[in-house]
Amino acid sequence: MSEIKVPVAEPDLSGNEAAYLMECVRTGWISGMGKFVDLFEERFAAYLGVEHAVAVSSGTAALHLAVLALGIGPGDEVILPTFTMIACANSVRYAGARPVFVDSEPRTWNLDPGRVEEKITERTKAIMVVHIYGHPADMDPILEIAEDHGLYVIEDAAEAHGALYKGRKVGTFGDVACFSFYANKIITTGEGGMVVTNDGKLADRVRKLRNLGFSVEKRKWLIHDILGYNYRMTNLQAAVGLAQLERIERLVGRHRRNARLYNSLLRGLPGITLPPEEPWARNVFWMYTILVDERAFGLGRDDLMRELEARGVDSRATFCPIHLQPPYRAEYGHESYPVAEDLGRRCLNLPSGNTLTEEQIRYVADCRREIHEVRSQ
Repeated sequence: MSEIKVPVAEPDLSGNEAAYLMECVRTGWISGMGKFVDLFEERFAAYLGVEHAVAVSSGTAALHLAVLALGIGPGDEVILPTFTMIACANSVRYAGARPVFVDSEPRTWNLDPGRVEEKITERTKAIMVVHIYGHPADMDPILEIAEDHGLYVIEDAAEAHGALYKGRKVGTFGDVACFSFYANKIITTGEGGMVVTNDGKLADRVRKLRNLGFSVEKRKWLIHDILGYNYRMTNLQAAVGLAQLERIERLVGRHRRNARLYNSLLRGLPGITLPPEEPWARNVFWMYTILVDERAFGLGRDDLMRELEARGVDSRATFCPIHLQPPYRAEYGHESYPVAEDLGRRCLNLPSGNTLTEEQIRYVADCRREIHEVRSQ
């Protein structure tokens, strides 16, 4: 085993994170209330250019609350890509509704707009769009379909902080959008998420749902108007998030610079397809994700991961399509989504974290070339 270690994703906590956390400790504001929650919400909304941002405990909680706040429930259907994190479908199930899957389009690996209308029924209430691995989905045709059929649009921008579609930040197109701040995301709170919207009533519903359905009337303290959830973000988490947000464009720029270096080092290597970036998009390359062609490269994705691990390079397989996941296979396993299934077999995430150095990227690229050359002999 190599003594060199290159992690797949590591957060950069070199800003004001420690100072803000210490302020929480000194003042005693460490739970779901405090100035950092308010500041993080206000400044995240300002960064995106939206009216409202509601901080919650995770990206999954954000999706769940978005679905509930739109009034989606039993008997309803939500269209979403099968090539994404299982939390997307789970959030629909949590609300008692039914996920309806769509294949990916092969250029950006996002939901294929051309496959959406064939899945719309009288029960369809929303389209959930995921900006996969930091590349924006093609929003214009999706928004047109939603308008034609009277559907809500939910954006899952968990992997795409700062990504642009035709010059505009993702998370600002749908009726509601959701972000994740898990430790491997471009900005992190350790665990955490955000629901954003321009609809004040929708934001109010999310705020009430995240806080156990508490009445907003002070005289009714400890009266719960609705069945709610304990999905609050702590002041400690928000303190870290605010410090991260202060450096978000620098962190996005780092991911993009790292992607350019990877591209220059891996371009032309047989059997490797580099990550996409359409002319209308700014991909933030949350993960630097490649496609591996076993015939041309000399070995498949999983074998390549083992070879990299032996050289100290951490990597990750990408999402298994949801329709093939054990909780969903019985109902959906007979369905066929060839692009998503191919991506699930061949996509690979290389080290992509905020602390990744040029030296580490060059080492990863050298390992890839070495493995290919050995297999080609």
